[in-house]
Amino acid sequence: MSLARTEEFIREVEQYSARNYNPLPVVIKKGEGVWVFDIEGNRYLDMLSAYSAVNQGHRHPKIIQALISQAEKITLTSRAFHNETMGPFLKKLCEIAGYEKALPMNTGAEAVETAIKTARKWGQLKKGVPENQGEIIVCENNFHGRTVTIISFSSEEQYRFGFGPFTPGFVTVPFGDAAALEAAIGPNTVAVLAEPIQGEGGVLVPPDGYLARMRELTRKHNVLMMLDEIQTGLGRTGKLFAYEHEGAKPDVLILGKALGGGVYPVSAVLASGEVLGVFAPGDHGSTFGGNPLGAAVGIAALEVLLEEDLPGRANELGRYFTAGLEDINSPYVREIRGKGLLIGVEIKKEYGSARPFCERLMAEGLLCKETHEQTIRFAPPLVITKEDIDWALERIRKVLGA
Repeated sequence: MSLARTEEFIREVEQYSARNYNPLPVVIKKGEGVWVFDIEGNRYLDMLSAYSAVNQGHRHPKIIQALISQAEKITLTSRAFHNETMGPFLKKLCEIAGYEKALPMNTGAEAVETAIKTARKWGQLKKGVPENQGEIIVCENNFHGRTVTIISFSSEEQYRFGFGPFTPGFVTVPFGDAAALEAAIGPNTVAVLAEPIQGEGGVLVPPDGYLARMRELTRKHNVLMMLDEIQTGLGRTGKLFAYEHEGAKPDVLILGKALGGGVYPVSAVLASGEVLGVFAPGDHGSTFGGNPLGAAVGIAALEVLLEEDLPGRANELGRYFTAGLEDINSPYVREIRGKGLLIGVEIKKEYGSARPFCERLMAEGLLCKETHEQTIRFAPPLVITKEDIDWALERIRKVLGA
């Protein structure tokens, strides 16, 4: 197809869609594994994985087959009735993650909202915090979603401007600062909510021992430790869950993105029976949460992660990819950071933002996304091979090399 066809597609989107995104000028038509193809037939290596929702690769055959098989039977019942796939899905998820209970939702933001509601009600019913006085400690540069309550504790002004009034009850501390976290804990603190690595914040990795210290402090003060592993979980950082790097298992684990295998929105909040036991019928719900189609996809998504040892692949290939990036010794790069296949390359401010570099990488056949202006995020599907990485590094060197 001609470039005019691409421009026509983009014009149509810009005419009818609200301008809440600024995508690269490519129109994707098809995907398979780590590769996507545009409407002109050009091939690109996907270095974003839909923000880590496609850890298992585009259209993984096992996950697609699970989708088709379930779609031929029933797709939605609502939670007004039981369905035959939700129980097996939640059992598998709880057994794999090591939790007693799970509450299924759809999107990551819904799961975070569910965790916030859980913590507040737990604080009142179990800890004895006065009604409407519960406080949740969060971290600067966080990204947990886009709802009004979630942006209420964002430190990014653009996410907040024009959307007030905001939800109270949140205390913000610097990310990675355990002393500041300890100082912020008070009698009404019900939870600490954090990402193990701040992906949208610029792939920010906290100091070693930070999560372990958070675990110690929350236990000491009878505060729930809640980790948002929507982006870092399910293999991305070289472990099934990023908290495993420090053995800091949280009280509440929030999952999404790759839980649906890049095929269907599936999210969940996992915790003990005591914590999730604060909900009674009618307290919380979701028409689509735990639906038969999503549950069937979730089962297959989890099985692929384990059967193909995608966390192990992310660990090995993440080291290989990072070493290759460091070998470029780019004059434009201030820092390379990350874990597993969640890698951030920060561009020095004197060379402008990361966006033009992402545009040049697109011209070379790599689809990347800048985050927090200065950082290029490299987060390919975990099914990537060394040969794919070598192909990518050759082109990255052309863009970032001296």
